[in-house]
Amino acid sequence: MTFGFGKKLGIDLPGELNGNIPSANYYDKYHGKNRWTSMAIISLAIGQGEIGITPIQLANYAALIANRGQYYIPHIVRAIGTKDNLDKDVVHLRHTDIDPFYFDIVIEAMHDVVEAGTATLAKMDSIAICGKTGTAQNPHGKHHSIFIAFAPKENPKIAISVVVENAGQGAWWAAPIASLMIEKYLTRKVMRKDIELKMTEGDLIH
Repeated sequence: MTFGFGKKLGIDLPGELNGNIPSANYYDKYHGKNRWTSMAIISLAIGQGEIGITPIQLANYAALIANRGQYYIPHIVRAIGTKDNLDKDVVHLRHTDIDPFYFDIVIEAMHDVVEAGTATLAKMDSIAICGKTGTAQNPHGKHHSIFIAFAPKENPKIAISVVVENAGQGAWWAAPIASLMIEKYLTRKVMRKDIELKMTEGDLIH
């Protein structure tokens, strides 16, 4: 729960959802007390099963990793009040209960994902991106393409999550889209016109 999952973060948009992190009580109710086994929860380790996470929670998760276990609640505004009457909750720094040591390992792994793993389509020569692809299974059609990332690896400036419905694996669409958005945010321009053209003119319907 210290990662901001399974509850509303408290952003400034209406209709925010909690997501879902199932508890032991949930499985007791579903399977019967002391009647469920590891097979009931093993898929949770890869983000499947009853886990539900919103895109804003995913973006916050990327920021949390980049900051080695610390985060501010995301807000959809440029400024709130003035320096003298700023809502103190906006600048309240949250902390996870995970030792910061472990985040360095995760950050290195996320960098490897982009450099030589499933997200090489997000790789840039000038910016070190750390990311993780995801493929959300969809029983009604093609899977959903998901990618979270932050950049640069050192002294990060941006964290992002991209979800593209019915687009297949996370590496195919979400990763390059996120990479283009990171490039635009950090450099104020897009140099990889070939990837930009593929993303803007791609047809996921036909």
